[in-house]
Amino acid sequence: MMMSPIHDRTERARDIDNWLPITLSHNAKGWYLAFHNVTAMVGAGILGLPYAMSELGWEPGVSMLVISWVISLYTLWQMVQMHEMVPGKRFERYHELGQYAFGEKLRLYIVLSQQLTVEVGINIVYLVIGGKSLQRIYEMVCNDNCRFIRLTYFIVIVASVNFVLSHLPNFNSISVLSLAAAVASISYSIIVWSQSVARGVQPNVEYRHIPGTTANKVFSFFSALGDVAFAYAGNNVVLEIQATVPSTPEKPSKGPMWKGVVVAYIVVAVCYFPVAIIGYWMFGNKMYAMPVFDMIESVLVKKFNFAPSFKLRFITRNLYVGMFTALNKSRL
Repeated sequence: MMMSPIHDRTERARDIDNWLPITLSHNAKGWYLAFHNVTAMVGAGILGLPYAMSELGWEPGVSMLVISWVISLYTLWQMVQMHEMVPGKRFERYHELGQYAFGEKLRLYIVLSQQLTVEVGINIVYLVIGGKSLQRIYEMVCNDNCRFIRLTYFIVIVASVNFVLSHLPNFNSISVLSLAAAVASISYSIIVWSQSVARGVQPNVEYRHIPGTTANKVFSFFSALGDVAFAYAGNNVVLEIQATVPSTPEKPSKGPMWKGVVVAYIVVAVCYFPVAIIGYWMFGNKMYAMPVFDMIESVLVKKFNFAPSFKLRFITRNLYVGMFTALNKSRL
């Protein structure tokens, strides 16, 4: 008995969804969500908050921290609610929701381009940060008694680890890594503000705005707003994280997802506010790759009809990591 073309397409679409990283698994536990969200939100941007405070001052600085926290939490709540706002359908990817809102063509310009810019940019930034951090550890351990090694080689070491990690199939497979990253985020936040307290208020500390031209002050103000905005990350992958949660009409995914977001945002507040406020108080003016893999692999199997396979995934992800490693190396 021959199957209809519609049935064939449905079967193929189901097979593809069961292979792609975002839709591969829907059995995430509730505590996975908290770890994933903390990891997505708390990052290197936290270290720029004391500097942002020094540019904004006490009242505007604290106000922007609180307002950004509230706005970011509210927009995340909206995303969680919209994940299943159409009966019988889950918007499991950020660009799928964009397609529903703006249409197929506008989605490419309004949503997909921005999401890729943010996520690819973050991948590049953290590759460099990882290399610089590893170099700093090497210098501290050696205490200037070891041979000098260029930053390029440390970036290559970090990239080598990324080559391995990039082949983990989905979000659930990186739950242990998310837990470790969440613990690390909390730990380095505590280290930053506790060391600031240990040093105490610096002599001749000032909290007034640094003198300068009006243009410089305006530029510094908006630069500080950008630092605060950069610190509040995670919205661009929240739908993909929620896609890992099982969902039924009786128990939709928004319930456990929202609990995970609330836990994550409590952690964000505990991390961000002490670092920003204590850092400024003591020193004054002295101061997202699984969704990308999913997009690339979706285009290859849906648009170009490549067969879902380990070989395709292996080549694609190695090329992705290798390309940005080469890009960073060429800039150094």
